[in-house]
Amino acid sequence: MPDDAWHIYRGTGEPNDRIGTLPPPPPWRGFDPDPDPGDEPPFVPETRDKEHRAGLRYRPDPQTVELVNAALYLRRPLLVTGAPGTGKSTLATAIAHELNLGRALRWNITSRATLRDGLYQYDPLARLYAASRRDDDPAADPDEDLGRYLRLGPLGTALLPRRRPRVLLIDEVDKADLDLPNDLLTIFEDGEFEIAELLRRPEQHAHTLVSTIDSPQRVGVRDGRVRCSRFPIVVMTSNDEREFPPAFLRRCVQVRIETPDERKLQQIVEAHLPDMAPDSAAVIRQFLAGQKAGGLATDQLLNAIYLVHAARLDRDKTREALAAVVMTPLVRR
Repeated sequence: MPDDAWHIYRGTGEPNDRIGTLPPPPPWRGFDPDPDPGDEPPFVPETRDKEHRAGLRYRPDPQTVELVNAALYLRRPLLVTGAPGTGKSTLATAIAHELNLGRALRWNITSRATLRDGLYQYDPLARLYAASRRDDDPAADPDEDLGRYLRLGPLGTALLPRRRPRVLLIDEVDKADLDLPNDLLTIFEDGEFEIAELLRRPEQHAHTLVSTIDSPQRVGVRDGRVRCSRFPIVVMTSNDEREFPPAFLRRCVQVRIETPDERKLQQIVEAHLPDMAPDSAAVIRQFLAGQKAGGLATDQLLNAIYLVHAARLDRDKTREALAAVVMTPLVRR
């Protein structure tokens, strides 16, 4: 048996249904049983857009593939670190694409982001406006269809019970407030959260239809609680701008994406610009020299190669000067 026979995710970019062969979780990572087909949230297919193309062409290194599979088996989130432009965010899209898990959910973190932002949003103003229009009806119930004013965020949507896990990208988690990583710990351990607005009158909101972040079709929430049946595939990215608490780190599978070398860069160019790859060696060497001087991102290399070929320049010096226009160092030294 080959050493990689246990791999569910292989990093080839070829869609497959191997997620169905994933063995049961460890006893301490099991959640609720799979939902009945009628209760399962709608499947949101992957779109044939920029993210699809990125997932199709992404080629992770063997160590990254091993660690992704470790996270799949252990039902643990991935914490992906590395320099800007090394493909950290694209890893989530690549996993969703290859394992046929639909469109990856995305939560872009800012310094003002809170756990509540990722779980759900409640619109009290819309509810107040609707209530004001019912003032002429004394029999109207202000709590009727409260779910119309609730929408699950990316994390909340990912935790809905389903037979196949969703992929969730939490991008640049190191930009968050100091409390967010610790707040995420409880969610990652329990795989559930409560919607406070529904718990105020539990007898009336035993089953409530709410919106999700990526589908117009509403889904049912029972007893004011969302609890997963399959732990989502969570990819958190970090640019190494801060340190995380040990309690947070030990609950993650940590992945370090290194700056690609010349061989890896050639593979990236072949995946994205196959017709231009045979004549890209000089630009790749120029890119590597620029990385040492002040740091460059991989998409700058792809832009430079495309620009040089589209301009149809013949002289090496002219090609080098044009490539330098879009390969400006990201870090001033």
